[in-house]
Amino acid sequence: MADGKSPTPKLLSGGNPQIPKGDGEAPVAAYIAAMPGWKSGLGRRLDALIAAAVPGVQKAVRWNSPFYGVEGKGWFLSFHCFTKYVKVTFFAGASLRPPPPGTSKHPEVRYLDIREDEPFDEEQFASWVRQAAALPGWTP
Repeated sequence: MADGKSPTPKLLSGGNPQIPKGDGEAPVAAYIAAMPGWKSGLGRRLDALIAAAVPGVQKAVRWNSPFYGVEGKGWFLSFHCFTKYVKVTFFAGASLRPPPPGTSKHPEVRYLDIREDEPFDEEQFASWVRQAAALPGWTP
């Protein structure tokens, strides 16, 4: 973790930070701080929007990605860095209205790819987050 004493996290394929599995704010903050370039600012904004939309949201890092969930209901969202975008995964995304644009081989999962040079509709994102948090989440 980036605690001032630990080394800077390694960036994996596509610039995704390698952060040890952990629960709570600290590992998610370490992931966001290690996101390269413009993606770190986006990560901070996504985290703030999620926290505002879902008071008491549970946070963790799993599989080198931040996960967000509701206690007792499972994970409803995660995000991951790729070379040219950040991919937000809504685990029950097919049930959201309107559904996020990206489809998956898993029928319930939908994606939102956010690129630096494209507009990001924060109001729509917050609506999807509120909807997703109200649904049963993913439990590995």
